[in-house]
Amino acid sequence: MTTAGDAPPGSLLRLLQSADFARAFTIAALGAVFAAHLITRTAGPVTLVTIVIALDVVGVAILIARRDELSLLNFAPTSLLAFFAWTLASMLWSFDEPSTMRGWLELLGWGLLALVIAHVRDTLQTVRALGDVLRWMLGLSLAVEILSGILLDIPFPFLGVAGDIAQGGPVQGVFGTRNMLGFVAVLALITFAIEWLSQSISLRLSVFSLTLAGLLAVLSASPTVLVLAVAVGVGALALGIVRRAEPERRGRTHIVIGTVVALVLATCYLLRHRIIRLLDAASDFSTRADLWNVILDWVRPRPVQGWGWHGPWLRGAGDGAPYPFNVINFSLDDTHASALNAYFDVLIQVGWAGLLLFAVLCTVAMVRSWLVAGARRSVVYAWTPLMLVALLVDSMFESFTLTGLGWMMLVVCAVRAGQSRSWRERIRDVAGGGGSQDPLQGAR
Repeated sequence: MTTAGDAPPGSLLRLLQSADFARAFTIAALGAVFAAHLITRTAGPVTLVTIVIALDVVGVAILIARRDELSLLNFAPTSLLAFFAWTLASMLWSFDEPSTMRGWLELLGWGLLALVIAHVRDTLQTVRALGDVLRWMLGLSLAVEILSGILLDIPFPFLGVAGDIAQGGPVQGVFGTRNMLGFVAVLALITFAIEWLSQSISLRLSVFSLTLAGLLAVLSASPTVLVLAVAVGVGALALGIVRRAEPERRGRTHIVIGTVVALVLATCYLLRHRIIRLLDAASDFSTRADLWNVILDWVRPRPVQGWGWHGPWLRGAGDGAPYPFNVINFSLDDTHASALNAYFDVLIQVGWAGLLLFAVLCTVAMVRSWLVAGARRSVVYAWTPLMLVALLVDSMFESFTLTGLGWMMLVVCAVRAGQSRSWRERIRDVAGGGGSQDPLQGAR
């Protein structure tokens, strides 16, 4: 502790170290990322940037105040740091350095907030804070849609709300597009279900929350919602089987489940045209297929390093896309703001090297979190792998995982998984001859 007259004062240090302040920071950070579209459309992008910078400064102060509680080995996964480094290095060969720096700073800004949350809140506390934020954001979305589509019967163009709730949708809420609303609704369903199963909120609030998220998921009429719901449901079923298996049989259970998943994915690929017709998403898929084919043509000249990291292709109504995305949009006579696929987006921006790093980041986080959830008794550990399932499956249809709330949730999950199963921590324990420093080891 600091003495009187030191900087910062002892009272400020105690505030930064307090659990109440950590909870307030977590809610503020999650609220900012999930309300990013609303803030940008109502107060402007400068306001959002100012909020993120202010939260980052507070987050760094929290980490400094809690430095004795942190371990440098467990601070961030190596794969995450490598991806950060490669996207920053892409500025060396980018044709638009300011855009690349801005895109990288956006990754860093939201990623730093995620790192702070992962270090100052445990999994249950993160779930509770996220649940509170999602209840407010989904409730506000429903209220805005009712006001626009029923009470006033006029669209709200500045929010991207078409006001079609009276016709059964699609609705956009305060998230800008129906696909983003559907994505958030699925994340909310996972979070609310974990809250209910862990008995961290009342049954009445659980029923209300799940009903609200389910209603908006349906009203969004997003073709990806059904795919996400099925993927998360299958993931939850598989995880339940693993958790109920005897410890000595879990290895074989993992192999069987992995084999079944591979066969299902192969079958889905072979029957992709029938599935697309069943989902009534032929036009959406055709748009994506045309875009992905053009992207692959642009990958060939720079297969390893890509064209430079930019994040979103378009950042505002008056801003043009940087090269080569402006040429891609011109050739397709469209205004795509992303590759409509996170993996294709990473591929064209930072090449096969960047895609490999991103794949390692996602795979390691998924494997770590899955093994932890299968071995530990509390159901709250299922939140991380199920969130990753939703993020990684949605990445096949949208690039949400690379920006804003999707990126923040990915980093939170990756850091959380790394804290529980870190190869660097095991090396340290072996070298030091000591036991594991995992504070949750007793819960395994």
